[in-house]
Amino acid sequence: MTLQLTTSVKYLKGVGPKRAEALARLGLRTVGDLLYHAPHRYLDATSVTPLAQAHVGQDVTCIGRVASTGVLPTRKGLRVFRAVLRDDSGSVLECAWPGQPFLERQIKKGQLLLVTGPVRYYHGRQLVPREFVILADEGDTGPDRGLVLPVYPATEGLTHRQIRALIHQHLESLLALVHDPHPGALREAVGLPDLRTALAAVHRPAAAEDAEAGRRRLAFDELFDQQLVHARARALAKRSRAGIRFALKKELTTRLKEHLPFELTGDQQHAIREIADDMTAPLRMHRLLMGDVGTGKTVVALFAMLLAVENEYQAVIMAPTELLAEQHVATLTRLLAPLELRPDLLIGRLSAAEKTAARERIAAGASRVIVGTHALIQESVTFHRLGLAVIDEQHRFGVEQRAALVEKGDAPDVLLLTATPIPRSLALTWYGDLDVTELRERPPGRGTVKTALRTEAARQKIYEFLRSECAAGRQAYVLYPVIDESEKADLKAATVMASRIAKVFPELVIGLVHGRLKPEERDAAMRAFRDNAVHILVATSVIEVGIDVANATVMLIEHAERFGLAQLHQLRGRVGRGAAASHCILLSDVPEAAPRLEAFAQTTDGFKIAELDLAERGMGELTGARQSGGVPLRYANFATDLPLLEAARRAAAQIIARDPALARAEHAAYRERIVQRYERGFELFRVG
Repeated sequence: MTLQLTTSVKYLKGVGPKRAEALARLGLRTVGDLLYHAPHRYLDATSVTPLAQAHVGQDVTCIGRVASTGVLPTRKGLRVFRAVLRDDSGSVLECAWPGQPFLERQIKKGQLLLVTGPVRYYHGRQLVPREFVILADEGDTGPDRGLVLPVYPATEGLTHRQIRALIHQHLESLLALVHDPHPGALREAVGLPDLRTALAAVHRPAAAEDAEAGRRRLAFDELFDQQLVHARARALAKRSRAGIRFALKKELTTRLKEHLPFELTGDQQHAIREIADDMTAPLRMHRLLMGDVGTGKTVVALFAMLLAVENEYQAVIMAPTELLAEQHVATLTRLLAPLELRPDLLIGRLSAAEKTAARERIAAGASRVIVGTHALIQESVTFHRLGLAVIDEQHRFGVEQRAALVEKGDAPDVLLLTATPIPRSLALTWYGDLDVTELRERPPGRGTVKTALRTEAARQKIYEFLRSECAAGRQAYVLYPVIDESEKADLKAATVMASRIAKVFPELVIGLVHGRLKPEERDAAMRAFRDNAVHILVATSVIEVGIDVANATVMLIEHAERFGLAQLHQLRGRVGRGAAASHCILLSDVPEAAPRLEAFAQTTDGFKIAELDLAERGMGELTGARQSGGVPLRYANFATDLPLLEAARRAAAQIIARDPALARAEHAAYRERIVQRYERGFELFRVG
């Protein structure tokens, strides 16, 4: 059969049904998927040490002919495969692979072998290979220099070495199928190699810098595709964004401002102005309000909702959990009481009669401010006149769910909220089709949170501190990274520790909440804590985006090194919600984690922490999977690739300005790639 990039991997030589199944687990279903399966690291074995100069204590790369092989048992019953290598000078070096007797079937006398690893002393010099490559069989001449060895993401039943061999075997025939969509002028302007050269360099680099040049090209391509999607979405939105032009009546909004029990921060005032400008313009608003923990996003959203309400429209806020929806209702009820407005609630746990009554009020227009969960997007819910849709913790909803709420109205304005601050560069990438407003300033009167890093030696003191806080009528969280004890990880698990903590504090009520509980059980545990029926809540990170418990003043995080910095920031945000001084205690006995945890402890600025997190993790994992109908980034590194992102953004904007639907022949390859790659590709790039 004729090989194409869309051909199933099972038709490649060396891939049987079992191996095809293993490849599918890695998302590699076609030969194109295999070609774009980039190594996640490289082993630099380019500088080769002659066998005679491989000294004990060194980490070396050596090349030699296999002079002899054998399998030896040890006193502990472990079988060790050993091979003696000889090079042209006649020097020999023994290599040993403990517990890998099966290598006797792979490594044969006479083969030319490259090995890399530490040299130890065991009845003489002995190299324990971390990696080996058979360079040539007996009688054949192989390269006399070292290699850069790609290490691929692997899966059960398929090692990275097997993937390397498979890609190496088929690389030439796969590269022949590749056509570069970029004109030479664009590649030259950005300083990128052509696509075939880039892919060859990624899989078979002669030096580490070749691999990096190849990665940069693949990174540019995925950023460029993403920016094309954003540029097209913006172009379509402008064309079809005739929306509601709200009038700034200042009836309800002015009364709200007069009755607020606090002063708005400068950031909040700026955000309210930006949103009001959007809502009073003829185009539909599509804005993301990105606010750090405790910066007052809900109040800003309420001003927007009241602007819709005073124009005789309904405003709705959709939250990802029932607890969060209940919290919004409590906050809005309190703030709207002087205005004689009551928000309506629609969530799954209401009785059938309550739900029916709420749906009837919404359909009749009697409900003007509505709060709910996914229950809002059911077919049975009809709005009388929806003017504004606010979506809280928007990353917790899929594209379809967000669209389903917006489609309940006739082109309503949309305001998305997120409490996960991300660097501006990342915001441009993930949310390139949105306008972004940031809230960084915290309102005065919010409690401060002191963060401290402690080791196991301080446990008793920490427990005494927890006891004194609870005795003073306050509450505490104790966080763990796993649910159950596991043999693999020596981590204290939430379920086990909840019972241990109950023994340490027999006078207190201990609660437990984790991700494997049914939603209703989890909500019940959180409600008990919210209502002060529980003193200490033992939890996993499911409380990350949780409820406001102003009375909770201590957050103890066990094995803090196991959490990402952005996640630690979200967890810390659960305390300091009231006026009392609060404390976040990071417990970790891993010395190498101390610098990053100390850096975290020294700032409470979520945007700074996002930058630290970005520098630490580098890739697009910061925001999890793509939520705007796209794919996660695989090659781009935000810590180093900002110039690439900006170049991709400029190039994409120029192309969409000239050819909005990518209808021209020279853009057909771009169009095809986006339609295949992005869920929304077809919808965005259909003709017209």
